[in-house]
Amino acid sequence: MNENLTQIWQGCLAVIKDNVDLDVFDTWFAPIEPIRYQDNVLTILVPSQFYYEYLEEQYADLLSTTITRVCGKHTKLMYRVVVDQDNKRGGTADIVGLDKHVERKKHGASDFDSNLNYKLTFNNFVEGECNKLTRTAGINIASQPGKTIFNPLFIYGKSGVGKTHLANAIGIKTKELHPQKRILYVSANLFQLQYTEAIRNGQTNDFLNFYQTVDVLIIDDIQEFGEGKKTSTQNTFFHIFNHLHQSGKQLILTCDKKPCELEGLEDRLLNRFKWGLSAELEAPDYTTRKAILLKKAEKDGLKLPENIINYIAEHVSDNVRNLEGTIISLIAQSTLNQKVINLDLAKKVVANLVGTTEKELNITSIVDVVCQFFGITKEQMQSASRKREIVQARQVAMFFANKLTEETLTTIGTTIGNRNHATVLHACKTVTDLMETDKQFRRNVEELEQKLHV
Repeated sequence: MNENLTQIWQGCLAVIKDNVDLDVFDTWFAPIEPIRYQDNVLTILVPSQFYYEYLEEQYADLLSTTITRVCGKHTKLMYRVVVDQDNKRGGTADIVGLDKHVERKKHGASDFDSNLNYKLTFNNFVEGECNKLTRTAGINIASQPGKTIFNPLFIYGKSGVGKTHLANAIGIKTKELHPQKRILYVSANLFQLQYTEAIRNGQTNDFLNFYQTVDVLIIDDIQEFGEGKKTSTQNTFFHIFNHLHQSGKQLILTCDKKPCELEGLEDRLLNRFKWGLSAELEAPDYTTRKAILLKKAEKDGLKLPENIINYIAEHVSDNVRNLEGTIISLIAQSTLNQKVINLDLAKKVVANLVGTTEKELNITSIVDVVCQFFGITKEQMQSASRKREIVQARQVAMFFANKLTEETLTTIGTTIGNRNHATVLHACKTVTDLMETDKQFRRNVEELEQKLHV
């Protein structure tokens, strides 16, 4: 390492150390190695994909500010990620530090936000007997949206089996193959909120006109239209559905039940849901579970012995989310607590997952629990109030919505107080920082998380 690079990195570490707790600094920043500073690009070596993703998620702003301060405003950050633990220098991959604004622009038309989650692609959706039919149908739809017999595609299954992942993957693949098409992913809850807002502002026609211009409409958790028998919403969606279907546009719906088991939805809607393909995503079988674990471990730069993979696959059998959560927990235990990943550690991690009933969480249920905990109403949560207790409750709700659901930042912000994605990012960072500096606040957040999982 040359003297200039050493001075630059020591300067960066000095700034970072002033802005984070010592344990955070020792865990996440001290192990980083500077590799090169050339042509306004600072390259640093991090030990795994998980490590890189955690830094980008939690400390991207701090790193950006620090590097600008030490190296100048035109400096970019490059990560070199270790992907082969046995060959640290040879087994690496370079990743440019993410620019959220650039990524959003790259994936969508400049005047239309598809609201897709670009992490949920076909490349990281593992195929198995449990999902082969639906996955194949999704690929066909992406090739010829609106022109196959799979219209609508009605995907149903229990929580955590990959419905949201597959729906986003279809949208992303369609966008890649047909960049001129307007593709929109939206949760049923967000659709309802947008419709209510349109009525309040006398913009119902604008709402209808917007949705009728979409080429591929993806509605997640369609069963929520039946909760409380939202007749007006159902009637509006019925007309949108008819217009799109008759115009040769594609509809993709996800649900936790098959159409014949849905309650609270009008028969005319249920009949239309059956026009195309109703396909179930089942819990993954043993072979698929092993493939999912291997894929996740490989992505995070983790080499797991076969006996550990087999043990997890045997004992975590209910859904994909828990399988991936097991890998994340193992990495966290190993990284944060300096523990070797062995079968005993795997058994302890699995014991915390198996035998517990995971409550399905969505933004609405999170807001309900947070409001009750802080003693405020949902109306106050959604208001423009800047009172400290209301702002803090709103930020905590956004934090948990980002952590515990697969909703995009745009969806979370729109649903909680009609904010933008930048507000959600700021809220998540504020809550994380407060947890590190305010013990009582951290206890409150930990207590809330327990309540959310009860």
